[in-house]
Amino acid sequence: MDQMYRKFEGSKVLVVGGAGFVGSNLVRLLSDNVDQIKIVVVDNLLSSEITNIPVSKKVEFREGSITDFRILAELEDEFDYIFHLATYHGNQSSIFDPISDHENNTLTTLKLFERLKKFKNLKKLVYSSAGCSVAKKTFDQAVATTEDSGIELHQDSPYSISKIIGEFYSVYYHKEWQLPVVRARFQNVYGPGEVLGAGNWRGTYATVWRNVMPTFIYKALTDQEIPLENEGIATRDFIFVEDICKGLLLCAQKGEPGEVYNLGSGVETSIAKLAQMIIGLSGSNSNIRMLPKRKWDNSGKRFASVEKSKKYLGFEAKIPVEEGLSRTIAWTKDNRELIEACIQKHTGHMEYIKRKEEV
Repeated sequence: MDQMYRKFEGSKVLVVGGAGFVGSNLVRLLSDNVDQIKIVVVDNLLSSEITNIPVSKKVEFREGSITDFRILAELEDEFDYIFHLATYHGNQSSIFDPISDHENNTLTTLKLFERLKKFKNLKKLVYSSAGCSVAKKTFDQAVATTEDSGIELHQDSPYSISKIIGEFYSVYYHKEWQLPVVRARFQNVYGPGEVLGAGNWRGTYATVWRNVMPTFIYKALTDQEIPLENEGIATRDFIFVEDICKGLLLCAQKGEPGEVYNLGSGVETSIAKLAQMIIGLSGSNSNIRMLPKRKWDNSGKRFASVEKSKKYLGFEAKIPVEEGLSRTIAWTKDNRELIEACIQKHTGHMEYIKRKEEV
């Protein structure tokens, strides 16, 4: 057994949001690689599918929101590690419905921390934050965002506001209650398991076309036009899901409570380059359709510094973008039936919105 997983042997682990894209990959890594472990998954399936959860005697699923009193009351002081990955996915959904974002992104953190604050057996609680909350809002030359970069008052979306509020609560509950919270600041995660249209309709096209990577890959595999906002000049730090899950495990093992660590590749990739790579790797006949800049999106170019994570956690992203894309394309091909069933759930909603916009 790998040393990384050996430290979880005999542990009881709670994964809040464990049916989601990152959460389900984390649960699968632990259940596949740790012989003696009990994993409890809490998820309301708002933006996830129950089929994501590994079928294993090691895994127990509790359906519901972590804000639900019944769910919270069932949490006893018996967990060694907790990963808080629940979120309201993502920027565009939060702009459309800030109240739902607050209920599923801010209250989840506050209610969970309030429940856990007197627990004595908890070794580490890992909170998933977002690099967009601290990244400089610019389309000029990007500079690597460090963990101590200043937090800007002007945010692009309620989602990024909620994520940084979660960091405020993390620091507060660590200081006042010694809650052993480690903040993991995610960059742009992609990879197998991100299902277009997963979960319930949330009032916007982003319910289906919600992240650039799965959208581009599916459209390329089906020879559809690939939409490129603002000529694709924006850049992001793309990290493969397996790498970020290993980063989360390192945060749980080696992270210092009260501290924050960037989990990214440290590599800047433009959206235009990404689109061309996907078209090439998938053998697609797709054309690129240029669209104007999204009015709300001012985080033009960004990538993260991963020096602190490497120094203190021993973390380093191993999967380069081209390899990660190839693996994600292969997974998408193998799971196309599931993906299209999830997209189909929302077809009526999308057609209604389109007709409404044309009136």
